[in-house]
Amino acid sequence: MKTIFLHGLGQTAHDWQNVINQTSLSDVECPELFSLSEGDITYSSILNGIEKRYNNIAEPFRICGLSLGGILALDYTIRHGDKVSSLILIGVQYKVPSLLIDFQNLVFRCMPKKTFENMNLSKKDIIRLSHSMRSLDFTPRLNELMCPITIICGEKDRANLKAAKQLNKLLPQTELHIIPGVGHEINKYAPEAISDIINL
Repeated sequence: MKTIFLHGLGQTAHDWQNVINQTSLSDVECPELFSLSEGDITYSSILNGIEKRYNNIAEPFRICGLSLGGILALDYTIRHGDKVSSLILIGVQYKVPSLLIDFQNLVFRCMPKKTFENMNLSKKDIIRLSHSMRSLDFTPRLNELMCPITIICGEKDRANLKAAKQLNKLLPQTELHIIPGVGHEINKYAPEAISDIINL
C-alpha cells in the first residue's frame, strides 16, 4: 500500500526523511506541496494539484499529513474517501481559527524577506497562502469520513492540542496519540514517535 506524506508550511518533503527511514514502508511518496500549485500559491491551488497527482491511482492509499499537510489530507479524504484507506493527522485543525491566521500573517509581514528563503516560498506567497486558509471549516462534513484515522499531537503544541482532542471526540473511528515533551513539528524533533505508530 502506498503511503503519502504531506509536509507543513515552512517545511519541505525532506522533513519526512527521518520518519520514513525508521519505518518498514516500501511504497512512499513525499510531494513538494508548493510545486504542485499552478499559478499563485493558494490553499485551493495546492489541493487541486494533489487531486490531479493522485487522480489515476487505482488502489486506496494512506495519507500522513502535518499541519498544512494534515489539513490538505483531511480535505482530500472528505472529497475522495474511496481513495484513502487510512489517515494520519499530525498537529491539525479541522476548523482553522481565523484570528490565529490573521495574527500569524501580521507576524509574517513584520519579518524580513530573508527569513523565508528556506521555506521555498516568498514572503508574499506565505502571506497569500495563509490568508487563503482563514475560512476553512470542515465541521459540517466530518461525518463523511469513513476510514480509520490516527490523530497525533505534541504535548507542547498548544495551538493544536485542543483541536486534536475535540476531533478525537467527534469521530468514532479515531485513535489519539499525544507525544510527551514535543511541540508542533514532530516529524523533525521526534520522528521515532510517528514511525512507531506507523509500524504498529
